[in-house]
Amino acid sequence: MKKQISFSTQGHRADIGEMVIYRILPNRYAEAVGPFVFLDHLAPIKHSTDKPKMKEGTSAHPHRGIATLTYVLSGEGEHFDSRGNHAKVYSGGVQWMKAGNGIIHDETMNPDSQTGNPEMHGFQFWINLPSNIKKEDPEYLSINANEVPQMQLGEDNGWLKVIVGRYEELASKIPDYSKQYLYHIQLKEGKQFSMSTEKELEYAIFLPAHDLTINDTKFVAGDFIEFDREEGTIELTNTHEGDVDIILFGGEKYAEPILAQGPFVMNTMSEISEAYNDFHSGKYDKVVYVK
Repeated sequence: MKKQISFSTQGHRADIGEMVIYRILPNRYAEAVGPFVFLDHLAPIKHSTDKPKMKEGTSAHPHRGIATLTYVLSGEGEHFDSRGNHAKVYSGGVQWMKAGNGIIHDETMNPDSQTGNPEMHGFQFWINLPSNIKKEDPEYLSINANEVPQMQLGEDNGWLKVIVGRYEELASKIPDYSKQYLYHIQLKEGKQFSMSTEKELEYAIFLPAHDLTINDTKFVAGDFIEFDREEGTIELTNTHEGDVDIILFGGEKYAEPILAQGPFVMNTMSEISEAYNDFHSGKYDKVVYVK
């Protein structure tokens, strides 16, 4: 039986400088999908040749209680934080940061210096942490494109990358603290892909650039689609002229209270107050920019 679709919606604009940003999650229908409580889509843009490259990001800012995950489809992402972590990833790379009990970070997004491609395109997710993990020290991990687990789909239908979690024999390097997954699927023109789902797990799809038929219903570029909680099959059919990229993510429902305010996601209002107090008192330190 094909899985039922609960709703679909589109994001709203939340631009930063020249970057065209669409806030996909939370939205008017859902505050989370599994542990994922936030998704921003950096729509594809070409960097203007007359503008300088970004050197110090959009501005340093704090986080607590979540893990941030930046997936760079095309471009060059650079990370700095107040624990001294610094790294660059290029097209296809991933940056994961466990904010834990508090950190300040900044990220830049520039054209890929390895390929010379001027296009910048990517995503940032926030993954909610269990209350005990929110108390731990921050951690950071960068994963280059060639380290992201990938498999070819049968009958030359396309490929699937595991950004978070597991799929068949593939497993991401990114730590997970509950059953969760984030897949990037590329489906070739005229091809189809089906996957079975588990009861009670939450599933959502985002279509960054092209239309796609999902369980016999056509959706358009920019659509966010969420499914019901019953077992079933998700069937993807590409009737578009060319390859289609699909972001599929979700997992176990977050079982604890969710209280989000600004850059902090905690379980109680007192924890939110503590997060702000610690930030304003300087406990998160300052970002060190590496030249």
